[in-house]
Amino acid sequence: MFRTALRNVLAHKARLLMTVLAVMLGVAFVSGTLVFTDTLSNAFRNQSAKSYDDIAVAVSATPDDKDPNSVPGLSEQTRQKIAAIDGVASATGRVNGFAGVPDKDGKLIGAGWSNKGTNFAPGRDGKDSAYSFTSGNGPVKDDEIALDRETADKGGYKVGDQVRVATNGPVETYTLTGVFTTEDGAVNAGGSLVLFDTDVAQKLFLRPGHFQDVNVTGKPGADAEKILAAVKPIVGDKAEAQTGQALADQQAKDIESGLSNLSTMLLAFAAIALFVGIFLISNTFTMLIAQRTKELALMRAVGASRGQITRSVLAEAGLVGLVASAIGFVLGIGLAAGLRSGMNAFGLKIPAGDLVIGASPLVAALAVGIVVTMVAALLPGFRAAKIPPVAAMNSVHAVATTKSLVTRNIIGGIITGLGLLTIGAGASTGGDSGRMLIGLGAFLALIGVIILIPLLARPVIALARPVLKAFGVAGSLAGQNAVRNPRRTGATASALAIGLTLVTGLSVLGTTVGSAVDRMTTDQIKADYMITMASGDGLNQAALDAVRKTPGATAVSPQQAGWVEVRGDFASVSGVTPGDVEKVLNLKVIDGSLGSLADGQVAVADKTADKRGWKIGSTLPVEFGDKKKGQLKVGAIFEDSEFVSPLVLDAKILTAHDPKPYIPQIFVKMDGGPSAAAEKAVTKSLGDNPAMSVMDQKDIRDQFGGIINMMLNIMYGLLAMALIIAVLGVVNTLAMSVFERQQEIGMLRAIGLDRRRVKRMVRLEAVVISLFGAVIGIALGSFLGWAIGETLRDSLPDYALVLPWGRIGIFLLLAGLVGVLASLWPARSAAKLNMLQAIKAE
Repeated sequence: MFRTALRNVLAHKARLLMTVLAVMLGVAFVSGTLVFTDTLSNAFRNQSAKSYDDIAVAVSATPDDKDPNSVPGLSEQTRQKIAAIDGVASATGRVNGFAGVPDKDGKLIGAGWSNKGTNFAPGRDGKDSAYSFTSGNGPVKDDEIALDRETADKGGYKVGDQVRVATNGPVETYTLTGVFTTEDGAVNAGGSLVLFDTDVAQKLFLRPGHFQDVNVTGKPGADAEKILAAVKPIVGDKAEAQTGQALADQQAKDIESGLSNLSTMLLAFAAIALFVGIFLISNTFTMLIAQRTKELALMRAVGASRGQITRSVLAEAGLVGLVASAIGFVLGIGLAAGLRSGMNAFGLKIPAGDLVIGASPLVAALAVGIVVTMVAALLPGFRAAKIPPVAAMNSVHAVATTKSLVTRNIIGGIITGLGLLTIGAGASTGGDSGRMLIGLGAFLALIGVIILIPLLARPVIALARPVLKAFGVAGSLAGQNAVRNPRRTGATASALAIGLTLVTGLSVLGTTVGSAVDRMTTDQIKADYMITMASGDGLNQAALDAVRKTPGATAVSPQQAGWVEVRGDFASVSGVTPGDVEKVLNLKVIDGSLGSLADGQVAVADKTADKRGWKIGSTLPVEFGDKKKGQLKVGAIFEDSEFVSPLVLDAKILTAHDPKPYIPQIFVKMDGGPSAAAEKAVTKSLGDNPAMSVMDQKDIRDQFGGIINMMLNIMYGLLAMALIIAVLGVVNTLAMSVFERQQEIGMLRAIGLDRRRVKRMVRLEAVVISLFGAVIGIALGSFLGWAIGETLRDSLPDYALVLPWGRIGIFLLLAGLVGVLASLWPARSAAKLNMLQAIKAE
């Protein structure tokens, strides 16, 4: 039977090609993901080990949780005590923070969060072991800096150039004294690294004479554990000390954890692609078995048992899976290399290292490919075993069964109904638990629809019959062919339906959330401009004072973030400018007046007021961050806003209790509204600081909407694999259907259907099947998008369902185009059939 299986595989190479491609693509995704994440993990692990290779003990200052206003840091005296420990070769103090460098056009190099500044800490030889200089040397004066090579190249800077550097303070100009290479994580993430003289870095990022970290190197043969034991009494509870090896191990675990999320996401999409491929594989073997009815019946007649027939089919599937898995694994290696190159192209530098091709990706590739193929062929194998020996007397291939689908439809209806009810329950429940219910319901609904899809084929495709009649005889025949074998049509359409269910659901959700964010921005922001730090850090008081001096500024208010303790519970607070906040933000007052802010009263969001039982006139005993106590009277209650905290105060009150206020945003209203001149005036008042973003309302909407669109595009790209496999399924079904209907096509040609109309018939059949799958997928996907959106209603005040009709129309057009493209080869094959040979074909 194994020889028979091998012979059948070799005899049907062309017909099994699409199955090989489907399995190959899915396996490539799986193996590529595993190789890629193994490579990343190994590269970052090696980098981590290298970073801590020379460090015996690392000491990091910890903030005082009991005093949020305390400034952590290890003093120079502490560093010297550590350096004097027996066995210590050196104790290098480090201090770091945000530092950004603009390019020649004034744009920030890097993404803000990945722009870093630190101190140059030379040893007795005048070198800092953490950096290798390719030109020049490190900074030793207050007005000098050094840059990493990537940043210097991007900005076009050379040693001796004047470079503007943005920190959380004013922009300063420094002389570039050196360019270096480094394995620092900020640079590897596509950012920049600026080295300052130690005294300058301490003033910028901490306070004079203090460090955030001290890295200790040991003398040859020194025991790191003994050094650690001597360090701990010196730093006490003001810092955390660990051996370099312990830190390297911890960082390796963190890397594994971070990459596991990426791996899980990519493998989930690979699973979707393989799930879609199951329908293609099952359809292929079902048609092959139908075409080999006489052969299988003869084998039964000469003594083959049912089990042998089933095992023969599974052996064929196993061979196909083995070949496809081997090819897919090789493609997966190429995919992993491409992903790494792609990350480098986007500025996300990956540490150097070879591709890691371990045993697990190979085993996974073979296991996944072979198992998926054999599972998909299991049902066709059982059907093959049921072919009776008497069927050998027939001279034609087995025709499509007309057996009742009642049992299948009842099961499918029950599962579909249960899935839809679960989705509805999840939508009404909301939150994370609701989304979990929706996920379960979506799975059940998809399975149910897949079972029901043959039943749906006839009524749905019947709706297209009037349109098909416009194409004459070819159109009528195409409609009849599409529903001739509803199981086959359903299996082919299911692949497209699954892919478009996910794509449509994402589109509905993304469009709805994007629209809500857009309305939220438009409705809640009156300001012409919003100013933020590119690093995500807060702006300082100097920036706020500078903006207030901008010519033409009619209203300026910060959104200063802080907190207070009210009766033992912490509450976040926004500090604003009374009188100006109403002009820059649309805070909808329910009771009281925002004018009360000027009298030192507090405004409270309605949900917080209801939860805590606060009303206008309520007196709140509060404790500020500096432990000073006071009382605040509720002067206004407003609708919850995404741009301020539940409690709103005059910023002066917060500043009085916080020496370093944190200001995430500054809102500005300009005389005459937004304009190029107004934006230039605001930017100039900030000293043309490249680290500060001046955004108008369109920029704000694009910032939030851009994240959503980027996520959607990533999802579309990952789901493309499933859709490609679905297209292969349409091609495969049509090609094998044409082979089965050779005699019928020959008769049609003989009675006058010319080649052009034969092509049209096959092409229209493909379009009908593709559109059928698309309609089912779009309907179910829209329902899922609505359900998930309902769980977000509470967190998006302006939420309202928006159906992306434009995108839905594009999906339908693409489905039709898929049908046309998929039919090119089968239609050409059908038209080229010799009518005499086709008529006598079995």
